[in-house]
Amino acid sequence: MPTYRDEVVILRTHKLGEADRIVTMLSRRHGKIRAVAKGVRRTTSRFGARLEPFMVADVQLYEGRSLDIIQQAESLGSYGADIATHYDRYTSAHAMVEAADRLNEAEATPQQYLLLVGGLRALARGEHASRSVLDSYLLRAMALSGWAPGLSECARCGAPGPHDTFVAQLGGMICHDCAPTGAARVHPDTAQLLDSLMAGEWERVDASSAASCAAASGLIAAYAQWHLERGIRSLAHVSSARDGGDR
Repeated sequence: MPTYRDEVVILRTHKLGEADRIVTMLSRRHGKIRAVAKGVRRTTSRFGARLEPFMVADVQLYEGRSLDIIQQAESLGSYGADIATHYDRYTSAHAMVEAADRLNEAEATPQQYLLLVGGLRALARGEHASRSVLDSYLLRAMALSGWAPGLSECARCGAPGPHDTFVAQLGGMICHDCAPTGAARVHPDTAQLLDSLMAGEWERVDASSAASCAAASGLIAAYAQWHLERGIRSLAHVSSARDGGDR
């Protein structure tokens, strides 16, 4: 049977039989992959720890009839341990890999892989508040999938901004003429923060107030879940607190 190699991020695993696991991965060149890791739950397994969620690995697989089989796995990024020891990093990472798992095959591109690796690396290093890393990831992942929110222009009519209303169902910031009755207003600081999260302007993000970060997080969560068509369950456990992810 043909074999192939690729770099992957482990998204999730579940048990199969007595000692095996099915591993769902986002790869650099082959999109999303579901494969069997045989014997990985045994204490004598050579690469069990390399196939846990949030890990980045170079894997060799061979093509099976229904699921591919993982033959080898070499660690490229051991982010799991640093993430798992901090609650906010852990919950944010879960939300990120859950969102990545919702991508369909056409959206599971090399850019999505690199974006997820960069987000997990930033969480593991504690470079920024965990919720801010998650928010930036979600905005960019949506943009790569063709769902970039309108932030500088009205998402409905294209009128130049700045605007002060955000409606997830309409695609982002909305002008007064397009805004539905009762739509919530967005403070200018929150609107500016959305721009900074999308652009990766981390000095401005890190200097933002807790209130602006919490408001932006709510808007981003609503927007991402609207376009993914079902909720990201892990978001219910993610704190909006600005604590750097170290609680």
